[in-house]
Amino acid sequence: MAYAYLFKYIVIGDSGVGKSCLLLQFTDKRFLSSHNLTVGVEFGSRMITINDKKIKLQIWDTAGQESFRSIARSYYRGAAGALLVYDITKRDTFNHLHTWLEDARKNSSSHIVIVLVGNKSDLEDQRVVQREEGEAFAREHGMVFLETSARTATNVEEAFICIAKGIYRKILRGQFDLNSEGSGVKIGPQPLSIRPSGSTIRSGSQGSGDRLGCC
Repeated sequence: MAYAYLFKYIVIGDSGVGKSCLLLQFTDKRFLSSHNLTVGVEFGSRMITINDKKIKLQIWDTAGQESFRSIARSYYRGAAGALLVYDITKRDTFNHLHTWLEDARKNSSSHIVIVLVGNKSDLEDQRVVQREEGEAFAREHGMVFLETSARTATNVEEAFICIAKGIYRKILRGQFDLNSEGSGVKIGPQPLSIRPSGSTIRSGSQGSGDRLGCC
């Protein structure tokens, strides 16, 4: 299928925070209550639309176990976007965000767009990380923050598309070198005309007509 751009994403965070479930919910609209831990990396893709342009998202879900960190880092290279995920019911996964963020910014595109995601918002009665803590961390590091639930699909669509909107803005500003292999953005197999910066960005899933307030 023809598309205007391809954006490379990574999904990062500790093991068990629900990264694979978020990816599955976004690409396949389904949830698995029991999911094996990711070994190395998993891959998914989906087409979305921004400003009437079809954009293909190529999404790499990385393993969170320490033993696979070196493998996962190799997939950071050339990533234009990232979901940085923690589990609102597990304090350690929030405490480790600094390390994941440092890895992402060191090993991926210098213009990477990162959205911080507090997952498992459906488990409110088990919450140990308050929403305000996630908001404060995101604000400190210049990220958008969303709480999601892969089980109920709450904010899953918004999180992935929010990143694409941020990347698209940077393309309009000329911040991504579209001729560089390491930019995380590739021009797709069709002619395209980029609107001048300052144009309004609309986005949503292909054919859904969704509108987002984030980013």
